[in-house]
Amino acid sequence: MTLTQIRIPRWTAPEFERLVLSSNPKVAIFDCDGTLWNGDSGFGFMEWSLKKNMFSRSTKERLDLRYHAYMAGTVSEVDMCGEMVQIYAGMSEEEVRAAAALYVSEFLPPRVFAEMAALVAALNKAGVELWAVSSTNKWVVAEGARHFGIPEERVLAAEVRVPNGILTREIVDVPTDEYKAAALQRVGLDRPDAVFGNSVHDLAMLEIARNPFPINPSPGLLEAAAKNGWGYFQPEVAAGSKAAVPGESSLSGS
Repeated sequence: MTLTQIRIPRWTAPEFERLVLSSNPKVAIFDCDGTLWNGDSGFGFMEWSLKKNMFSRSTKERLDLRYHAYMAGTVSEVDMCGEMVQIYAGMSEEEVRAAAALYVSEFLPPRVFAEMAALVAALNKAGVELWAVSSTNKWVVAEGARHFGIPEERVLAAEVRVPNGILTREIVDVPTDEYKAAALQRVGLDRPDAVFGNSVHDLAMLEIARNPFPINPSPGLLEAAAKNGWGYFQPEVAAGSKAAVPGESSLSGS
C-alpha cells in the first residue's frame, strides 16, 4: 500500500494544539531542527564557525568532504554529528558557548515555527516538564531551547567530555535514531507522554511515546506515520518540499 492509498490525518493548528493539550502530558519531548525551528542549526553553526575562522583551512576542507559524504548517505548521522562536535577540541567551552549564543541570536528568531512556540508556551504555562533531544551540538541546542523555556539540564544533545573547561574529542553522546530513545531512557523517560519530531532520526523516540506527534515530517517519517496510524502537523512557514534526510533509505522494509 502506498502513501497515496492511505489517508494520513493532517491536523490544522487549532486541532493540533487541542489534541496535544487534551492528552494532558506531564512530560513533553521535542526534537529541535525541523521541529521547533526551520533549518539545520548544527550545520549552520559549523558553517558560521568556519566563516569566523575558528578552524584551519585543512579542517574546513575535510569537513566539506565529510559533509558531502553524509548528504550522499555514505557517512552516518551519528558519525557526522559527532565529528561536528569534535572539531572544537582544544578550545575552551566558555569560548564555544559564547560563539553559540551569538550564532543562535542571529539564526533563531526568523526560523522559529510560530505554532510550535505557542504550543510550548501553553505547555509551560500548564506546568509540563519539557525536554529537548537533538543530534546537534549541545551548546547551540541549549541556547535555542532556552528561548522556549527549556533549561539546559533538560537538554540531551551531542557533546564531548570537558575536563577543566577544555573541549576534548571524547564523545559523551550523540542522540540520534535509537540513541535518542536510549538517551531518554537513561534519564528515566522510558515512556514519555508526548514526543515531537520531524524525521526518521526521531522515529525511535516517537515510537516509545504515549502520544507521538510528527511535525513537518520528512518523506520517511510520513511513511512511518502512515504505517503507525499517526497524524501530523505542518507549520505554515515550513518548506513544502519535504526533502528526504540522510539515512531515510534505512526505513524501507522496516
